[in-house]
Amino acid sequence: MTKGRLEAFSDAVIAIILTIMVLDLKVPHEPEFSALRPLLPVMTSYILSFIYLGIYWNNHHHLFQAVKHVRGGVLWANMHLLFWLSLVPFVTSWMGENSFASAPMAAYGLVLLGAAISYVILVRALLKNHGPDSTLAQAIGKDFKGKASLIAYILGVLLAMVAPAISGLLYAAVAILWLVPDRRIERVLVDGHGEN
Repeated sequence: MTKGRLEAFSDAVIAIILTIMVLDLKVPHEPEFSALRPLLPVMTSYILSFIYLGIYWNNHHHLFQAVKHVRGGVLWANMHLLFWLSLVPFVTSWMGENSFASAPMAAYGLVLLGAAISYVILVRALLKNHGPDSTLAQAIGKDFKGKASLIAYILGVLLAMVAPAISGLLYAAVAILWLVPDRRIERVLVDGHGEN
């Protein structure tokens, strides 16, 4: 099976998620800049989530540059990732509306953790299809950033109940870590390693 349909569907779902998230932003009724001050937590949570969705879209795109074909297991693994990403608007809104309170911060971290785990599952499913000597396997490498992200999310969830601000800093730190696109796949493809 070709990968094009999976990529197009994923792009569409992520675009819809972004649209849902922006539609949740409420316009103040007062025409002064001071009317925006109460919306600061909502805007901050929106910006963080927008960055996260952009990171997932970007890395998904790069990942599939090294993919030659997909099978049923990959389709379900991709749906699993999209499920977790579809929860981002809900936890973003809850977190922003409640000024980064403990429970919403923990829920936000759980959604980020679920998305990260599902991305790992997707990568493993693709590696199973392409083999250990494939271009994809060479490009993935040891995946330090992925492992560090999982640890940060777990810590963020655990700390949310006692120190939600630290959780927020951990979530932001992971976003900063991934903000620069992962160039491993591009390097392998440009250098011409492997054709599997």
